[in-house]
Amino acid sequence: MNNWKIFKGTGKPIDGEIDDLLPHPPSWRQFDGNINKEEGRGATFQARSEEIELVNAALYLRRPLLVTGKPGSGKTSLAYAVAYELKLGEVLYWPITTRTTLKDGLYDYDAIGRLQDAQQQDKNNQDNLKEIGNYIQLGPLGTALLPSDKPRLLLIDEIDKSDIDLPNNLLHVFEEGEFTIPELVRISEKLETVAVRTAYKNKSQPTAKDIKVDITEGRIRCKAFPLVILTSNGERDFPPPFLRRCLRLNIKEPNDVELEKIVAAHLGTEPQITKQAQELIEQFLEKRNKGDLATDQLLNAIYLMTRESAPTGQEKEQLIEQLLKYLTSSEDG
Repeated sequence: MNNWKIFKGTGKPIDGEIDDLLPHPPSWRQFDGNINKEEGRGATFQARSEEIELVNAALYLRRPLLVTGKPGSGKTSLAYAVAYELKLGEVLYWPITTRTTLKDGLYDYDAIGRLQDAQQQDKNNQDNLKEIGNYIQLGPLGTALLPSDKPRLLLIDEIDKSDIDLPNNLLHVFEEGEFTIPELVRISEKLETVAVRTAYKNKSQPTAKDIKVDITEGRIRCKAFPLVILTSNGERDFPPPFLRRCLRLNIKEPNDVELEKIVAAHLGTEPQITKQAQELIEQFLEKRNKGDLATDQLLNAIYLMTRESAPTGQEKEQLIEQLLKYLTSSEDG
């Protein structure tokens, strides 16, 4: 009898505990605090020659790399692969929405919080000017521009979702590699150096506290220009001045040979996995010719179908169909 289901819908509590029944998670869905998820993501990425060439060109030229491709093609994984191989440390991740502004990426100033604290301290005849750094936190872009002997890696994800102004607003920062924090510039004569929080967190600490840096006269200028990787799903066009300052890479969908390498990197090369993978890759490619599918959908299907208690027969086929649904809002396919 097939027993792959943990939840059976019987309305009765299970025997034992769920952690005794669940197998180890897929390599791309591990959240154990002792496991470096970013490192695993970078180590399993399979880079093509054109991707390698454009990354190196961006490194040499100190230019941002605009990466386009369909959802699930590996655009963000490329950034983690570069950071992992080149030992660039934590990837600074900046997700973009329609409301994102340049300032969101540079820094955040909690003026209301400072005002409330200042009013309380004023009652006690105290001045909280020296504490202004407690109300400022650098964003991913601002942190990436901090002086460093080696470049940091900044991932600006889904830049095509931004409003029309953001790409052009980024140009000055990309060209100059610096910016100022007006709130600190105004008080620089009274307080020259201020410690502010960054987008980095000290993950060795149980509470993962923000790492602080000293800012002098409110000015931040990079020493090594960061490797900036911007991703786009191709939902909009960008202005020529922005494109002129970026190198452009289009990530293609992987073919059968490349899919086999991806599966092996994530799931191994055991015979039972390889056999099931070959069958599902053929089915995946056939469906992908008719609509959009992401590679992680294939990985999900292979992972489930290679468990010791995997579904069989008609139930197996139905589950595969559900896992390989097209990337549309429609429930059909």
